[in-house]
Amino acid sequence: MTAANDRVGAVVTGLGTCLPETVITNDEVSRHLDTDHAWIHSRTGIERRHRVSAGTSTGDLAATAGAAALKSAGRDDCDLVLLATTTPDRRCPATAPRVASRLGLRAAAFDLSAVCSGFVYGLSVADAMITAGTCERALVIGADVYSSIVDPGDRGTAVIFGDGAGAVLLERGRTGEPGAVLHTELGSDGTGDDLITIPPRGEYLTMRGSDVYTRAVTTMTESARSVAAHAGWDLADVDAFVGHQANLRILTSVAKRLGLPRERVVSNIADVANTAAASIPLALADAAAEGRIGSGDRLLLTAFGGGLTWGSAAVVWSGAEPVQDQRS
Repeated sequence: MTAANDRVGAVVTGLGTCLPETVITNDEVSRHLDTDHAWIHSRTGIERRHRVSAGTSTGDLAATAGAAALKSAGRDDCDLVLLATTTPDRRCPATAPRVASRLGLRAAAFDLSAVCSGFVYGLSVADAMITAGTCERALVIGADVYSSIVDPGDRGTAVIFGDGAGAVLLERGRTGEPGAVLHTELGSDGTGDDLITIPPRGEYLTMRGSDVYTRAVTTMTESARSVAAHAGWDLADVDAFVGHQANLRILTSVAKRLGLPRERVVSNIADVANTAAASIPLALADAAAEGRIGSGDRLLLTAFGGGLTWGSAAVVWSGAEPVQDQRS
């Protein structure tokens, strides 16, 4: 895709989120682990995370976030629901059709699995479908309940992940208007599929943290630099860098390599931890609510996750007012 000219494309018109009401602090999570708040915060930047209550599923969070995004845009319908998740409600069928039904939609609906890169993958797929004329309006939801796949006794993962969902509504428009998705790029490297994985016959997620850190910093930097160039942006022109909230040290390192000052780095990891596919829309919502991003701002999104997968997007922000809801 080229982005310099005004052409048909997808624009963001709505933004919604859902976080469980229950908040788990570092002190609480460390009671069951050989660690403490200082250790967790110094290595991750995390202070607390949200966790679903018994009986609340990924689909529950996704439906609430999706409804919030539709409300944000002043819409009650769309013709595509795309759910990026690693924790579907069932192995079969996909969770997205049920989410669509709960929203009163008879839209095309499917799940997408790209782990922490899932939202950017979903954004790219929906943008392509809208641009091609396959659909007019698409709801892209990132939702995960990692508390269902994380070993509470594993210090390497238990302190990192939180539960949550975030969604955007994309509509057919022009690349010259606020909200435009100008360019996206995706990639993968399956030789690293063992770095973040649930092993065969395993119950819990495992992660080789130091290897993931090195790969994430290098790959996110290269991907973000490439997508900015294809959008015709100098990095100095980027108003906000919104990276996957995996680890504050990763975000800081990538921004430094890109030459972006700290004040342009959007981060809410202290309050929500790593919410996987929900990470970027949750960060966008907090930044919009706090007035850190506004209509016309140039946003550089980038993510890295298991697979290994990664993706970046150049988006001109629409000024959409986020609707932020909670579930018990």
